Amino acid sequence: MARLALTRHGQSLWNLENRFTGWVDVDLTEKGESEARRGGELLTAEGFAPDLAFTSVLKRAVRTLWLGLETMDRVWIPVDKDWRLNERHYGALTGLNKAETAEKHGEDQVKIWRRSYDVPPPPLADSDERHPRFDPRYAGLDANLLPATESLALTLDRVRPCFDDKIAPQLLAGRDVLISAHGNSLRALIMMLFKVTPGDIMGFEVPTGNPLLIELDGLKPVKARYLDEARANPVPPCP
Repeated sequence: MARLALTRHGQSLWNLENRFTGWVDVDLTEKGESEARRGGELLTAEGFAPDLAFTSVLKRAVRTLWLGLETMDRVWIPVDKDWRLNERHYGALTGLNKAETAEKHGEDQVKIWRRSYDVPPPPLADSDERHPRFDPRYAGLDANLLPATESLALTLDRVRPCFDDKIAPQLLAGRDVLISAHGNSLRALIMMLFKVTPGDIMGFEVPTGNPLLIELDGLKPVKARYLDEARANPVPPCP
């Protein structure tokens, strides 16, 4: 029986500033670094020793993984960085303050953009310097794959093949896997694993730096809990 740990990156600079981040490559705050190390401590206390790890290509997730593995004395394990585990792309909202955006467009509209399943924010123009086509880390990808905005549904569309092709075979082989990613790419994984409906996923928020440890029978969750119980959010029931 394999175990899978899902960890959202620690607090980032733009989390602190309450800004829409998406694919912008902001770093961790000091608190975020502490959360990352704390995640490693919690996993170690559970006897979780991952055989390999996956993360996005954004430094807040990468550094959260590094700090966690350093704390766990597992820096030597294989790590796969995949852009498909990136945060949801927030389109034209990228960089905006969330409270100010709510004042301008209304709280209900912003809630739809942030938490709905299939309504993306307004897209970036192709010429916008924030568009991922101008970021060298995506230079080798087909430009048609790079989003100008995304809903959770579109995020799930890119996360699913990453999971199916790379992660699921490792779990089915009995290997323990650690994933350090982002609120919405992890919500997409939670939808897949726990069979959460589009209507119900709005109620699930992934806390920063608090590992969700999942015991699996094949790819079916049989037990799951956040390790820092003081900051634990609801976990979907195992299917």
